[in-house]
Amino acid sequence: MKILVTAKRVTDYDAKLTLTADGKAIKYDNVDYKMNPFCEIAVEEAIRMVEKAGEGEVVVVAIGDDEATTQVRAALAMGAHRGILVETSEDQLDSDLVAQILVKICQDESPDLVLLGKQAVDGDSNQVGQLVAEYLNWPQATFAYKIDLNGNQANVQREVDGGVETVALSLPAVITTDLRLNEPRYASLPNIMKAKKKPLDTTTPEDLGVDVSSAKVSVIGYALPQSRKAGQIVKSVEELVQKLNTEAKVL
Repeated sequence: MKILVTAKRVTDYDAKLTLTADGKAIKYDNVDYKMNPFCEIAVEEAIRMVEKAGEGEVVVVAIGDDEATTQVRAALAMGAHRGILVETSEDQLDSDLVAQILVKICQDESPDLVLLGKQAVDGDSNQVGQLVAEYLNWPQATFAYKIDLNGNQANVQREVDGGVETVALSLPAVITTDLRLNEPRYASLPNIMKAKKKPLDTTTPEDLGVDVSSAKVSVIGYALPQSRKAGQIVKSVEELVQKLNTEAKVL
C-alpha cells in the first residue's frame, strides 16, 4: 500500500492579515505559516492506514518555495516515510495547475490511494482533489468522515448536507478529508529528529512537464471584509422590531 498525501503551506488561520496599498497583494511580513489543517488530517489518516495494515509507505507532497520544506518535515515527523517538494516561486498557482502537478507525481509514484485535505484554508477553493481524480480517471470521494480499507476497495462515509453518505470505491482512488475524520497527532521529539534524516526529493513543475504560466485563474485584487458595527441595546420589543424593519431591513 502506497499512499500519496499533500501538506500545503498556508498562513496561520489565526493571523490578522493586511493588504498592500493597491490591494493587489497580501502583506506576509511577520505572519506565521502552518500546514493546512485539512492536509494535516489527511497525513494522520494515511499514517493510521499504514500502521493498521502493518506495512506500506506514506509519501507526502508539498508545492511551494524552499520554506515549504518545513511542512514536509512536519509530516515526516508525524510518521510519513518520504517527502517530495515541488519547488516553485510562482505564488499564483491555481487549482488546475496544482492538480496537473499532482497528476504527474501520481504517474511517477503509482500510489494506491491519494489523500488530500478537502480544501486549503487560504484559497478555500475545494477543487484540487476533484480535478486530480478527473485527470487520472480514478474514482473519488470527497468530505470523508470515515474511511475503511478492505483489500482493493475503500468504503467512505462522507459528510453531506443531509447527514452522512456511504460510497464504495475501487482502488486506486482519490479521497479528500473533512474535519471530523480524525485528530492529528503531535510529533514527538525523537520523531522530529528522525524526520531530518528521512528522504526528501526536490523537483520543479518544469521537470514534471507542467507550464506554470498557463494558469486559468488570475487574482485581480483583494479586499478585507467590512468591519462589524457595534451592537445596540434596545428598551423594548417594539423598538427592536422597528429597527429590524427600518435599519436592518430584514423584516
